[in-house]
Amino acid sequence: MIPVILTALAVVAGVGLIAAVLLALASHFLAVKEDETVKHVRECLPGVNCGACGFTGCDDYAKAVAEGRAKTNLCIPGADSVAAEIAGIMGVKAEDVVEMKAHVRCNGNCEAAPKKAVYSGINTCSAASMVYAGPNACRFGCLGCGDCAVACPSGAICIKDGIAHVIEERCTGCGLCATKCPKKIIELIPQIKYVTVMCSSEDKGAVARKACSNACIGCKKCELGCEEKAITVVNNLAHIDYDKCTGCGKCAENCPTHCIKLNKVG
Repeated sequence: MIPVILTALAVVAGVGLIAAVLLALASHFLAVKEDETVKHVRECLPGVNCGACGFTGCDDYAKAVAEGRAKTNLCIPGADSVAAEIAGIMGVKAEDVVEMKAHVRCNGNCEAAPKKAVYSGINTCSAASMVYAGPNACRFGCLGCGDCAVACPSGAICIKDGIAHVIEERCTGCGLCATKCPKKIIELIPQIKYVTVMCSSEDKGAVARKACSNACIGCKKCELGCEEKAITVVNNLAHIDYDKCTGCGKCAENCPTHCIKLNKVG
């Protein structure tokens, strides 16, 4: 009996040894060699995996750069310092990063925007928006539950007076807040730009004003007063073409509801 058991153990051990040797050989000869350039580029990136570069994450962007499919200055959170490091690795001239900042297109604070209902469900914007577009009279505005603040890796968003506010000195422009907002009222704008529209309502003037006293009413005074033709009203809401905007501030001066903000940061 014992010899039979020992024979069986020897056979199993032999099979295991042969399998181990075969796996080791396969690992050696069939291994896909890691591109050192991808590795070095990836080490430069902040690891936010925000997608602001246009790729699915830092790994994907690093691979695209190494393969020459992407520019070296697309990492917005990393800014110019990371772009310079990557350019050094790739042996190309460093290009400046167009730094972006998050902007909340809403100024419907507790004083300006009344409630149409009381919401007592799960305290997230995504959940609240599913119940008749949320409890606010304005169906376009910020719900103030803080999904964006939770998503922000740099603590650049806070909830004050019922709406989200961006702390600009902390914002890296990763855009994670924008992806989490169910109302899609957070956008990234170039840091050097000056004018922002603090509203997302597409309701007609009287309806918008009733829902929020700070709303854009689509009167077109901003559009008519802009010499550069940088601001237009589409669907009852003002939109800014930042390629044309010079930051003169006339649109902000002409806005009767003061929903256009002049904020020079450059």
